[in-house]
Order: sequence, then structure tokens, then C-alpha cells
Amino acid sequence: MSLPKEPRQKMINVMYLVLTALLALNVSSEILNAFKTVNESLINSNKSIDEKNQTIFNSFKQELNQAEKKQIASIWLPKAEQAQKLADDMIQYLAGLQLTLKQDSKLEMVDGKEKYNEDNLDAATRLFVEPGKAKGEELRQKLTEFKTKILAIDTAIFNEFSTTLPLNLSIPQSSDNKIGKDDWAFSYFHMTPTIAAITILSKFQNDVKNSEAQIVEFCHKKVGEVQIRYDAFQALVGQNAEYLMPGAELRITGGVGAYSKASLPTVTIDGAIVPLNAEGVAEYKASAGNPGTYSKKVRVSFKDQNGKVQVLEKEVKYTVGSPTDITVSADAVKVLYIGVANPISITGGAKGAESITATIDNGSISDKGNGKYEANVETPGKATISVSSDGKTTPFNFKVKRIPSPQPMVGQSAGGSISVNTFKAQVGVRAELIDFVFQGIKYDVTSFLLVAQGKGFQSGEFAQNRGAYFTPEAKAIIEKCKAGSTVVLQDIIVSGPDGSRKLDGVVAFNLTP
Repeated sequence: MSLPKEPRQKMINVMYLVLTALLALNVSSEILNAFKTVNESLINSNKSIDEKNQTIFNSFKQELNQAEKKQIASIWLPKAEQAQKLADDMIQYLAGLQLTLKQDSKLEMVDGKEKYNEDNLDAATRLFVEPGKAKGEELRQKLTEFKTKILAIDTAIFNEFSTTLPLNLSIPQSSDNKIGKDDWAFSYFHMTPTIAAITILSKFQNDVKNSEAQIVEFCHKKVGEVQIRYDAFQALVGQNAEYLMPGAELRITGGVGAYSKASLPTVTIDGAIVPLNAEGVAEYKASAGNPGTYSKKVRVSFKDQNGKVQVLEKEVKYTVGSPTDITVSADAVKVLYIGVANPISITGGAKGAESITATIDNGSISDKGNGKYEANVETPGKATISVSSDGKTTPFNFKVKRIPSPQPMVGQSAGGSISVNTFKAQVGVRAELIDFVFQGIKYDVTSFLLVAQGKGFQSGEFAQNRGAYFTPEAKAIIEKCKAGSTVVLQDIIVSGPDGSRKLDGVVAFNLTP
């Protein structure tokens, strides 16, 4: 374009050229927000992996105190700790690079939160690509060294993971074969916005965490292969009485018919662990409370001779009598739930059921005849049902809770390792109430965010899904998944009898061959 001689027109043309250049360099806010969403998902996924690994290490420590497992646990625990140390060092190195990027993009704290130029196109290029700093090649060498060292911990680990470890260090394929085709750092970081470069580093952190998790779990399974032989016997579940008066002692015992002193059972009553006595039996004691009919859920878990976990469950029911001969019981549980009609039985009184009246201070209660009532409660906390008969009123206290949050599931899996072909064969996400006392209570999934990263993805992809079934956008992402990919479901919204709610946390699926 030739420039006119008139000064004013020259200035206008120069300003147009400058504006065009600025527009060419501009990165849309939608793209930046997409990278931020993926980066946050990767951070949440890493936290979930850390929690899983901590659970395994706690199990390792318990196994060191078990005679049958101590020897083999002392061999495999150090190997798992070595994998953890290599991963922690690599994570710290990657975090340092992320901080440097933020600082080069004018990092500052505003109201306690980090703020920096997320769309800066120069910081990543200077740090990883430009000659002199050479951080790009250093990063690749350190990732390669991490992969080599973690596979070298043990021959069995190398044989198991040499081709499946979720850490791909090949050069990404560029749409322009002339640009960066032989330069790993150039392919990832040249003219990349700061938030995108940080997300790429988070992706590498996630690969490192997944590698650590797979090897730690592998080491733990090696300990679980110990054979257990039973050498003592004891009754399963018993109770001292089925009918008690207020203040009387309720005693429940729980154990397994055959158990190993080196691998004692775990006994829980209403979800709380009960310590074992010298005979390997859990003994629970409690004072009977208000009149009514109650139940306790006893759960006994142990490993059989093949090392497989077995679970025995039993519901212990008992009745607490009333000085007025009136009893009130929840037909289903001792807790009243919001959003459902809780069946109640009221019996007793000298003049029969027709002389009984009942009120509740949290919600409403209706008489269904023959001593049967239904209570509908509104506010979490507690509710008191007051029963009047023969001029006397007796209060009965109940806890009031919301229906437990359902478990998001894909197929038969609630997260963790799953075959990539099995995952691809699923049609959507459902919400299951696990072991909830009321039957027929249903929650529908109304929306969720699907994020995929790892093998098959350079920097992660995501889709906002409406409804329970995978949308075409979500299916397209799932079809790209391979063994070594990680799919995360978060921001899951469900709808049920008590309204809509957002489920806490995320559900991560590690896809395997």
C-alpha cells in the first residue's frame, strides 16, 4: 500500500496498520477462560490423586504391623516411597516454572488473589524457546529422567508400565509441518499465552501424578498377595436384648466366624469403627434412649484365605419401652428425611389407637389409620413428635437430615481405573443412592462438565454437558481418549425429591488398556 503525501492521511494509515497488528495479536477472553477451566480441573484432579495415594500409604503403614504382611510390606513400601519422592521433586520443579511465568507476566496480589497478564504471548517464548535460557530442553530432559528413574525402581514395575506410563514426551504434531516440527519446546510454548503455558505445565504435573499413583497402587497390590490362614473362631453378631427400658444398656458384639489373628476384621456400627477385644470381637455398648423402635447397622469386613475382601452385614433391631406404654418408631430408620414421606408407627395407650393424637414441631404429621402415620419434615436438625393419650403427653426425638448426595457413576464405575473401551461404550452419567434406606428415591443428572486430558490430548479438552446423556460434543472428546487418558466429571447438578443440588468434588476416571 502506497502512503499518501498528505500528513493527516499518512497518520490515519499508520494508525490503521498499528490497530491491525494489535488485533492480530489479541487472544479472545473465551480462549483464556477455556484454558483456566482446564487448568482448574487438572489441579482438582491432582488433589484427588494425592488423597488416593495417602489412603494407600496409610494402608501400607498398617500392613507393617501385621505379622503376615510385615516382611513383604517392608520390601514394597520403600519402592512406593521412592516413586512418591521422584514425583514430588518433579512437581516442585514444574511449579517453579509456573511461578516464573507468572512473574514474567507482571504477577501481583490483589485482594489476596494472584493477578497477572494471562494473555502475554512473550513470557513462555522467552523462558522456553529463546536461545540462552534453554528451559524448554531442560524441562524435556527432566521429564525424560523422571520417567526413566521411576521405571527403574523395580524390574516388575518396568515390565508392567514401560509402554503404558501416562507421560508422553513426543513432539506434538503441528498443523503447519514447517513450524516446530523438530523442536519439542517450540511446539508447546512458542507464542503461547501465559495461562495456556501454565495449563500445559499442569498437564505434565497431572501426568507425573498419574504415573506415581499407578506405581504406588501396583506396589500396594504386591503386598495384598499375601496368603492368610485362619487360626481362631468366634460368633458373628449378637445382642443382649431386643426390648429395653430407658437407661438400660444395649450391648452388641460383632466378629467373623473365622479370622486370622494377623489380619483382624474391621467392624463398624452405623458407620463408626468399633475397637476389637483380645478375642478379635468388637463390643459396642450404649444406653437406651427415648421410647421407640430402633435399628443398628453392623458391618464386618475381613480378608478370606485368597486375600479377597469379604463383607457381612446385619441389622440389629431393638425396642425401648415407654413409662406410658406408648411407643413411636420410624418404620424405615431412626432418622426423618426431608423430601420424603417418613412412615411412623405409634402404638400403646390404655384406650387404643383412637385415643392417641400426635403432633410434630418440624413439618407435618398425618394419621393413616391403624397406628400408622406419615411425617414430612422441612428443616435439618431435629424434630420432636409429641404423643398424647389418657391426658399424658410423651415427646419422642428424631434427627432430621437431607437425603444423602447420590454417587455419580458411568456404567458400573464410580471413578478410578476403567478400560478405555468400556468407558467409550457408556451413554452418559447417572446418580445412584448407595444403600439408602428408602426404596424408589431417584435423582436425575441435569448437567455436568466433562474434562479430558493425558494421552491423546495436548493440553486437555472440555465440554459442558446438558442432561444425563453424553452430548455430541462430549462424545467427540471421549472418542479421542486412549489408554493413559484421564476423564474428569465436575460441577455435577442433580435433581431429586428435595430439589436440585450440586454434588461436591470431582469424579476422575483413569483409562486403562
